[in-house]
Amino acid sequence: MSEAEAERPVVLAVDDSTDILALVKKALASEYFVLTASDAGSALELAAARPRPSLILLDIDMPGASGFDVCRVLKSEANTADIPVVFLTAREDPAAQVEGLELGAVDYVTKPLSAAVLRARVRNHVALANQHAELGRMVVERTRALEETRLQLIRRLSRAMEMHESSAVGNRVVRLAQYARILSEAAGAKPAMAEMMMTAAPLHDIGKLGVPADLLRKTGKLSAPDWERVRRHPELGAEIIGEHDDPLLKVARQMALYHHERWDGTGYPEGLKGADIPWPGRLMAIVDSFESMTTTQFYREPLNVLEAAAEIQEGSGTRFDPKLVEAFKRALPQMKKVLETYSDSLGDLIDLDFSPGRGTGKKAQKAAAVKRK
Repeated sequence: MSEAEAERPVVLAVDDSTDILALVKKALASEYFVLTASDAGSALELAAARPRPSLILLDIDMPGASGFDVCRVLKSEANTADIPVVFLTAREDPAAQVEGLELGAVDYVTKPLSAAVLRARVRNHVALANQHAELGRMVVERTRALEETRLQLIRRLSRAMEMHESSAVGNRVVRLAQYARILSEAAGAKPAMAEMMMTAAPLHDIGKLGVPADLLRKTGKLSAPDWERVRRHPELGAEIIGEHDDPLLKVARQMALYHHERWDGTGYPEGLKGADIPWPGRLMAIVDSFESMTTTQFYREPLNVLEAAAEIQEGSGTRFDPKLVEAFKRALPQMKKVLETYSDSLGDLIDLDFSPGRGTGKKAQKAAAVKRK
């Protein structure tokens, strides 16, 4: 194919008559690059190859497989299903035309062929196909733009929560997202699910927007009423996110509502136990704890990765889903790399523990980090 030919729309003509193929090629050659095939096998090969046809002109009555048979195959394959098919036929039987249209053909051109009519029909259908392709491209671009906008809104909302909780903001959003993706993949989640977990993870604590900032930033022991207000943040987060049919927002809501439930049933807000806790909440419980233990707090230095991992493993079967703890062990090297890449300096992130009776020793610090908020 020459450079000039490459710029033209491609038309594939399929007919067992060499005279018909010659007529089609002569009628269309000035505007289109015309491919020809005289049997079903060759037609299917050319339809699926490059250059890709913009339109297929297909004879109905051919030896072996008919044009109807070829059309069925074309419409059943993802890479050829959207190519418009125009039947070439000498048949005047309305039933045959209906059958062809029901198979997915867009038009009929009757024999004997008129070169002028053929050019007009082809021109119209190629133009229409181009319009459909352009609309499809615009839909894809618009969908991509909307997805990016939603992602940015999630990030901004998560950042707003961090600023409400702390006077300084670090890389917590990035770490949480990457931890959730890595742990999901280690647990065997499909790529689409791992992607959703990564996107939704920063929203898991969004309910803190409903807790007064002075409580979130308080370094001393909280009173029982204040502690109860803090413990409401999972329910507030679920309310902020709302209930939706959108899969991403469903996952985000489950993360927000259930990340403080415990495997043994002693968590909050609903006291769910074991597999009754939705999987996103169970996974986020580990991610949230690892993030809390390995980042700087007002009242303590962070634990190192091995210390944090030991605490999570110790919580297997009580605080955490044992299977997810096993996945966490496999994911730990990658999570460690994320922590090293997106670490914060002292004071970049404030994520206070609000557990009653918090101590100040090393053992108490570890316990506080695991209990979280």
